[in-house]
Amino acid sequence: MPGDLTIYDDRLARQMDAGEFVLAVVTATKPDFYKQAPVVTAARDAGVPTFVLHTGQHYDDVLGHGLAEYGIEDRVAVDLSIRGSLSEKTAQVHRRIDELTDHLAEKWPDTTVLPIVHGDTHAAGIVPQAWLFATNQAVAHNEAGLRGMSPDFEAYDDPAAFVERQWNGEWSINRAEPFPEQYDTFVGSAGSIYQFAPVELNREHLQNEGYPAEVDGQERIPVVGNSVVDAIEMKRDADLEESIFDIYPVLEERDDWIRVDIHRRANLLPDRFSAIVEGVIGLVEAGYNVNFLELTATEQALKEYGYREKLLELDENRENFLFTGLWKKHAHVYEFLTSGQCFAEFTDSGSMQEELNYIDEAICLTARFNTDRPETVFDAGTNLLVPPIDGEFVTDMIEYVAETDAVREEIQTGPNLYGGDVGESIVEFLQEKRAESTFDWAHDRVGFSTSEQDFEYL
Repeated sequence: MPGDLTIYDDRLARQMDAGEFVLAVVTATKPDFYKQAPVVTAARDAGVPTFVLHTGQHYDDVLGHGLAEYGIEDRVAVDLSIRGSLSEKTAQVHRRIDELTDHLAEKWPDTTVLPIVHGDTHAAGIVPQAWLFATNQAVAHNEAGLRGMSPDFEAYDDPAAFVERQWNGEWSINRAEPFPEQYDTFVGSAGSIYQFAPVELNREHLQNEGYPAEVDGQERIPVVGNSVVDAIEMKRDADLEESIFDIYPVLEERDDWIRVDIHRRANLLPDRFSAIVEGVIGLVEAGYNVNFLELTATEQALKEYGYREKLLELDENRENFLFTGLWKKHAHVYEFLTSGQCFAEFTDSGSMQEELNYIDEAICLTARFNTDRPETVFDAGTNLLVPPIDGEFVTDMIEYVAETDAVREEIQTGPNLYGGDVGESIVEFLQEKRAESTFDWAHDRVGFSTSEQDFEYL
């Protein structure tokens, strides 16, 4: 059951009383914690009043640990405490944003609060909508313009040809999935006035959909890189009390591990999930070292389709198979990926495709038919799709990459796409917009200014 809206009055007042322009950095799920933390840190360093608006979606000790790990837990001034299904979460966000904005308008009527959402989480779609409906003001969007694309699948049954087509062939827009992420990033754009694009491709997507790169000579879609690179630098050399190799010694005893991280809704469909698990089992039986992570949704699917006992049996009987839960500390993930012990991450995570573009020691293999980070494939060559067609295909594709030195080297040496000091760039941009309106009227766009201010619908 959902809790109530929680406002930490002292934390909120400290920021709201500090100026007439305040950033509300929105967090919802685990990726938000580490990708939004650089924005919070940069704002703090620049003296920009900022608080964290947490939806409360990831709140337990493991999924919610990122707030503490990245040092932003003490900046949470509002917790929406949402729970339940997508429909329930959506309704709760609308109701509680309405309550929050009424509270802000009553106590700080002359202060502009600009929320900044992130990526393709459900909050990225629903918070802009709720904020716009409640206030007639738009928001900012970190990691905007993510749109799914697919390569030409004509030669998918030939691993060498399929790799070549991905890196050098034609790609086309395919926003069909994953759900709800592609919906959320798409509708979130409609409620955003400033859209921070990781790469030029993201800005092109937004412009093709009618979002202006500039209005009255003022930039609206700056290409800033991806704040995940800041998060990696924050934790790459973290002083860990306990190493991941202390927790799982086998990870150090054997090398060339394939770390498997599957959680997307579409990949929990029976045929796709079976293809992934059967492909992993095939790799284990062929002698490859595999660490399979069990997330909450993954556990449910393993039980539903009768695979969990099989994986537990492999874990007990095979030295080259390690079955674990989600790793609590993100620093442990970076420690492992940069250690030289991990050959590849087989994942359906969007963030991991970005992270492994920046991290050279391990490669990315993406278990999807499309990706909203296609630049990591056809621009950088640091990623390849391994669509879950069937188990044999998954095994064959990963074996081909593992055993083909030229492919491995290509993936490990591709260019970094996502820049650096991204949180700082975002905050610097927004500082220059403090006096700007956070909503456009059509007459403004075509050059007819009026005296209308703070309009409320009759």
